[in-house]
Amino acid sequence: MSEIIQITDSAQEYLAELLAKQNVEGIAVRIFITQPGTPYAETCLAYCRPGEEEPTDERLELDKIAVLIDKNSIPFLEEAVVDFNADRMGGQLTIKAPNAKMPKVNADSPLEDRVNYILYSEINPGLAAHGGEIKLIELTEDQVAVLAFGGGCQGCAAVDLTLKEGVEKTLMERIPELAGIRDVTDHTDTTNAYYR
Repeated sequence: MSEIIQITDSAQEYLAELLAKQNVEGIAVRIFITQPGTPYAETCLAYCRPGEEEPTDERLELDKIAVLIDKNSIPFLEEAVVDFNADRMGGQLTIKAPNAKMPKVNADSPLEDRVNYILYSEINPGLAAHGGEIKLIELTEDQVAVLAFGGGCQGCAAVDLTLKEGVEKTLMERIPELAGIRDVTDHTDTTNAYYR
């Protein structure tokens, strides 16, 4: 577990000082990523008092501090480094998580991660030229990917064609377990539509 995220000695010392100031017995640092696997991913550190952790959190006992890691964030925290650089102004805590926006996925990765990976690495870059993007909203129990079209895709007259032909074909070819895709966006709203 400790090889997933590296917390340098200087960062541990800094965090240990912050935790001590909270005056709470057993307080830890919790690390999680909001919207992992998307361009909006943010890596977060928060205080975690006893009882505030999630039952699925991974606990990491380091030399100076205890760290709880959100289970869903683990694949996105590979090769992450938390560091503290002291300077005249006091210093700065930095978190580098190169895989937060794009996890390393393989055939064993959860279906959701693999769908997101293909959307963000292959499909969305092509749509970005038209100001559009596609997000995975949910994966149904029967393995149907529910997608939302945003930006210039919303209300675009060609969206049915784009959805059926391009996106579905790509996803179904890459992820054979996928039963199909469905679109949640209401295409009657044409306020942002892009026409050629």
